[in-house]
Amino acid sequence: MAERLRTRLLRVLGTLSGVLLAVSLGGAALGVSAAGGSGSAASSGPVSSGSASGAGRHETTGTASDAVRPASHVAGHRAHVPSPATPATSATAGTPVVTSATRPALVRSTPIQLAVPSIGLTAPLLGLGMDGRGEPELPPFSQPRTAGWLRDSATPGAAGTAVLVGHVDTRSGPAVFWGLSTVKPGASVEVARLDGSTALFQVDAVRAFDKAAFPATQVYAPARDAQLRIVTCGGTFDRARREYTGNVVLFAHLSGARQG
Repeated sequence: MAERLRTRLLRVLGTLSGVLLAVSLGGAALGVSAAGGSGSAASSGPVSSGSASGAGRHETTGTASDAVRPASHVAGHRAHVPSPATPATSATAGTPVVTSATRPALVRSTPIQLAVPSIGLTAPLLGLGMDGRGEPELPPFSQPRTAGWLRDSATPGAAGTAVLVGHVDTRSGPAVFWGLSTVKPGASVEVARLDGSTALFQVDAVRAFDKAAFPATQVYAPARDAQLRIVTCGGTFDRARREYTGNVVLFAHLSGARQG
């Protein structure tokens, strides 16, 4: 049973990463692109360093997302030129991220709010599943400051790999993960949970990947301890295809917990 669930999760995540890489964020598997905190998307490997400074705000019809869905699901992007920001560390699919050993895992509990103090980010979390077509759900573009938790992944703080996704921007401007690429290793990430506890994570790395070489296994593979991944869009914005060229992924491990 455990092996069957693990295989299903990897399959879903793999599908999602291909989708996410293209446009926004989604439901079960994410590919992420990064846009800078004050403005530019991160560059990585084959992703050009122009990043969000040449990115385009976008909006989709249906449930497509910057982090999760393919270009075929995206429509209505509009270009903007934000101020530059520090890009995420470049990486290639063959460069594994080394994560630190975590504290003992917490019991499973639904996440309700995300906070990244170093970039002033606080956002509610939606539980995301799959739609009637078997595709990942995405946070609505009408709620650009809301992030999502993939219910097929671990709950943040519990043993396993928890995956959070969100938009980098929309037609109206920067969205919840606009500043994700500027987060530094060692920074803290906090996830408030339904049981009243807050799972505390320490950032190991923030990497940008070209969508054509997104390392789905490295990003989404199950873990014995409590790991966290945050995925969004990144790279440059391809105006012809109406999608970002890559994804930004934050890697973090559980460092503690707070009650109340």
